[in-house]
Amino acid sequence: MFQGRNLVIATKHEKEKVIAPILESQLGVKCFVPSDLDTDKLGTFTGEVDRKEDSITTARNKCLMAMGLTNCDLAIASEGSFGSHPTIYFAAADDEFLIFIDKKNNIEISARELSLETNFNCSEIKTIDELKEFAVKSNFPSHGLILRKSKDDLKEITKGITDEKLLNKTFFELIKNYGTAYIETDMRAMFNPSRLKVIEKTTKKLVEKIKSLCPNCDTPGFGIVDRKAGLRCEQCNFPTRSTLSYIYNCQKCNYKREVEFPNGKKTEDPMYCDICNP
Repeated sequence: MFQGRNLVIATKHEKEKVIAPILESQLGVKCFVPSDLDTDKLGTFTGEVDRKEDSITTARNKCLMAMGLTNCDLAIASEGSFGSHPTIYFAAADDEFLIFIDKKNNIEISARELSLETNFNCSEIKTIDELKEFAVKSNFPSHGLILRKSKDDLKEITKGITDEKLLNKTFFELIKNYGTAYIETDMRAMFNPSRLKVIEKTTKKLVEKIKSLCPNCDTPGFGIVDRKAGLRCEQCNFPTRSTLSYIYNCQKCNYKREVEFPNGKKTEDPMYCDICNP
């Protein structure tokens, strides 16, 4: 279905470095990136342009933008969000979405990866020691940094700092002029190897989903759409909150299949039982 077709990667931040090799080797497509695509119109991490839609909608809009510019009917795009992990509240997380659109066959397939492998951070700083401490924690200079006057200042921003001299010079200028500075990790993919690794992992997950064909009509993207809890406790036989089954669904013919015991076990450890371990 995809062998030999052109695929546009909707990015201006060099995500093709990890996306293209996987798609070309696994799907047989020919990847390219449009030179005049400005995905920043849909939102920037530093706030100059607010992202108006959720991650998956934004990624979809990137694909549609790229398709419109190139007249290509096959596209892929990613969109990430950064903040506190939804369950491990004290930890930062990278929440990546990747979407694959095939207009020719009317297919849309997406994948998500929620990762703790991120250097996402930000802070108001006033001393050189605070600057150095932040830089070390952020894996500078392999990972870029951003400096500006304050969190809400959108006028005086220096992005993509990977040079110590530039970092110090920019910092001292801000301190001289304003007495304080706001520093943050640059989360754009070309300045953040940690994020690139998460995008790479998400791409592999997406490819596996694309290769999963519907048993009824052979359409790619036969994936999990829901899960059922209720795996029984091995001690008291009470249904636990652990996964009993996954529900797979085909977006083309709407064929559904329930797969029980997807994690390879038919009972759950009593430590995860609300009766045995309330």
